[in-house]
Amino acid sequence: MDQSTSTARPPPSNKRTRIEALNEDIMCTVFSFLGFIHLIRCTAVCKSWSRVIAKSKLLEILYREQREIFGGDFDISTSSDGTWKSKIQNLAISQHRSTLHAGSVDIYQWKGHSEGIDKCKMKMGLVLTGGSGKVMRLWSVERYKCLAEYYLPQTGYLKDFNFDESKVVALVRNQICLWRRDERRSIFSSKSGQFPKSSCMCYVDPEAIVGCEDGRARLFDMYGRKWSRIIKMHNGPITCLSVSDDQLLIGGSSFGHISLSDLSSDQQVATLKTNDFAGLTTLCYNSRSHIVFSGSRSGRASSWDLRMMKQLWEARVSPNLISSIQHMRDDISILAVGGVDGVLRFVDPQNGGFMSNCIIYESSRKLNHSETSLSTVTRKKGLRVSKDARFDLMPRISRPSISCLAVGMQKVVTTHADGYIRVWKFSK
Repeated sequence: MDQSTSTARPPPSNKRTRIEALNEDIMCTVFSFLGFIHLIRCTAVCKSWSRVIAKSKLLEILYREQREIFGGDFDISTSSDGTWKSKIQNLAISQHRSTLHAGSVDIYQWKGHSEGIDKCKMKMGLVLTGGSGKVMRLWSVERYKCLAEYYLPQTGYLKDFNFDESKVVALVRNQICLWRRDERRSIFSSKSGQFPKSSCMCYVDPEAIVGCEDGRARLFDMYGRKWSRIIKMHNGPITCLSVSDDQLLIGGSSFGHISLSDLSSDQQVATLKTNDFAGLTTLCYNSRSHIVFSGSRSGRASSWDLRMMKQLWEARVSPNLISSIQHMRDDISILAVGGVDGVLRFVDPQNGGFMSNCIIYESSRKLNHSETSLSTVTRKKGLRVSKDARFDLMPRISRPSISCLAVGMQKVVTTHADGYIRVWKFSK
């Protein structure tokens, strides 16, 4: 049954909302109220949180209270700092995988934009969303509240974006635009009309890299505020981009190929060819395993080991276009896949095998017009369905098309063409 659980507030005006403004004693007090897994999640938010938690010894204290979950043969007092931290991280990843695979599902949804949402990026407990409208919005994933808005130039439409602790970078039509995180208006826009039609962007400080329909990637120096380099990657349009930790630029094409170029030399390193000629729509690079995952217009996903330049697997994971394939940062245990059929799928990253399918459980009572405003958050239950289920016979209201998704600890954020944002929370 639908339940109103919260309301989304308008963005704050010139107020500091970041917890970094609090001193360490206050932060320690806040963290002391958290459970073991939630505290582990907080260590991954940012370096300052991780430092405060490590200094407070809260994890060691909770370990001694819940020692049985580690196994009787593990003793934190005789283990090195790296060993017990690795043990804790593995425990968190194991619980993350098990809950996404088979846990109960609660969905918190709200209409985040009056127009469709095409993209989302999640970092540090925040998610940035944008699409066909003239504004991007930054949300708190836990509180479902809008923290900031960033207005686009009137002459362009949003293609892609990213953000970090201090700034937001976006590809708007054929321009690179820059915002400070705490300001609504763009502080810089590059000149338009300097290259052919663009399709995607990735950002690795200090450069924004734009993929274009002529098969070339163009690099914009954010500090020099100029286009600095051009790298030839494909003979056809570049449809998606990513960058590895060792400065390999990864570009997917409309022909189903993946091209790798060395950013330090601008030279092409390799071309990886899939068996799918329908065109790639999304890429996801895993820095821990050096594996890149791709999704295509035909519903196929593939996995490549960049150290060996070898394909590990290729599988049909969806009957329709895959719009987004993602995993939690550095996690190699589970992949989330979303696309036009609206089913949230979980796939084994080791072999592409099926793990689980989720859709929205809709009660007989439908939302009325007032409940679909930008200010209302509703809660729904998620429903797991079998691999062989006839999704084409299920109502679209239970599986609205997924335009993009992002994965966090025991949660997945999905965005949709009707302007909705959904946070899928998984628990035992």
